Amino acid sequence: MYHSIVRKRIIGLFDAVGRGDAQPVLDAFAPRFTHMFLGGTALGGARKTLAATKAWYERLYRLLPGISFELGEIRISGAPWNTLAVVDWRESNLGADGVATENFGRHIVHLAWGKMTWLAICPDTVGLKATLDRLAAAGFAEAHAPPIVD
Repeated sequence: MYHSIVRKRIIGLFDAVGRGDAQPVLDAFAPRFTHMFLGGTALGGARKTLAATKAWYERLYRLLPGISFELGEIRISGAPWNTLAVVDWRESNLGADGVATENFGRHIVHLAWGKMTWLAICPDTVGLKATLDRLAAAGFAEAHAPPIVD
């Protein structure tokens, strides 16, 4: 039963991000957390505060507007005080330049009592870098900005 609740909540968080609303994700973090995105790009790095994480989602929406996710397998294990969830996804967006792109990857989430303590976003970094390089070449300087970290 608990794993079903976690699954439903995860699906809801992906849906919220796809609607351009990161607030439910921000609200899901524990007081102490890490939000990490793999790769050495403008979206890469790790954040440990809500302010930096909110700024990261704002950048995500500017660079990859219309982002949406098709979820694949969702695996959940553990008890409420120590839960691990792994979510495979395929993402599509319109890009700040209006060019439709897709990517795929995996989220790895640790939960303690229903709050995220650790979120690792693991995209295909080669595909993402190509998209960000294209955006930078089209004049979107933020695509090559330093990562938002704290």
